[in-house]
Amino acid sequence: MLNTTSHRYSVVAFLLILGCTLLALPTSVFSQEEVTPVVAEPATDTVIELEADPVDDSQLPDIATSTPTPATPTPATITDTYTKERLPNDDVFNDFVVGPGRFELALAPGQSRTVEMIVSNRMGVEKVFSFETEDAEGTADGSQALVLLGDDRGPYSLKDYISVPHTKFSLEHAQRARIPVTVSIPADADPGGRYGSLLISIVSDKNELNAAGGAAPASVLISRIGTLFFISTPGSTEAAGETLDFATVNNQSLFTDSPIPMGIVFENTGDVHLNPYGEVRITNLLGDEVGFVELAPWFVLPDAIRNRVVEWDRELLIGRYTATAQVNRGYDDIIDTRTIVFWVLPWKILLPIFIALFLVFAAIRYIATRFEFKRK
Repeated sequence: MLNTTSHRYSVVAFLLILGCTLLALPTSVFSQEEVTPVVAEPATDTVIELEADPVDDSQLPDIATSTPTPATPTPATITDTYTKERLPNDDVFNDFVVGPGRFELALAPGQSRTVEMIVSNRMGVEKVFSFETEDAEGTADGSQALVLLGDDRGPYSLKDYISVPHTKFSLEHAQRARIPVTVSIPADADPGGRYGSLLISIVSDKNELNAAGGAAPASVLISRIGTLFFISTPGSTEAAGETLDFATVNNQSLFTDSPIPMGIVFENTGDVHLNPYGEVRITNLLGDEVGFVELAPWFVLPDAIRNRVVEWDRELLIGRYTATAQVNRGYDDIIDTRTIVFWVLPWKILLPIFIALFLVFAAIRYIATRFEFKRK
């Protein structure tokens, strides 16, 4: 019995020693490694990305015991004082209209001017619109009239000088807003041209996307319409340019029918934009004028080339024609003259004529070889 009691005391002593040893060990041995949630960035191949809502770490659920539930985004409050009015009709065209397309202003250093833009909602539902500005420049190959530079600054930057009272506003369907836009030129601005665009975009509504079916994506494709601003600051500027080429499109010299597409290549080598204009006159083989095409003014930005395409359309064309272009450079009344020659052979008309002539010739030949005509 003594042995049994001694054995029990030994077991109790062993357990006490083991417990003290475990308590003395660092607690990190038995703690789990902290897990930090990782949010994967979705693949994006669209134009405009929406910023993700900020995450509050204090409100993150315990990932070991529950499944995270995405928080419902809070709609942004839109406050604006723009003058709004109803459109003449409430037809739905699934688009929005911005006008005018371009402003050309002459502003001296330190001068400001406010113009009015009009934005009309014809989407069928209420929409939120936002503003952003981008610089613009021409192209060296004439492929485009101009390109917008996004966040980059152009050689003739204007983006910092355009402002609106509110960068966001809402419009109901069949409603339009009148937006005052102010252009301010710094007092120390150099003379020359400045070019940019004020872009109006449809702001996507996440709640609307959710209602349409499913969770809101991280990025969406939205529509943008821009109004161009061409600002000229007087002073020591250089207006220079010329017509580089006048030819049919792809240098085609033979056509089967109209219209006849013709291209004019104009280069601006100055530091202000130019608005060349002019006319194209077409004469036939006899020298009679048979066609006229007016060249309405078009813009060419500094240090850029622009290709202007016009068409001459007239029915029943056949033969050789000469087209003469007279292009006014848009300054000092200097006119460039260029001439091209082309042919029009309409096979749909000529083929039946050739067939008829061939049949007549064959019939005459057949009769001449089969019958003998004798004079009485």
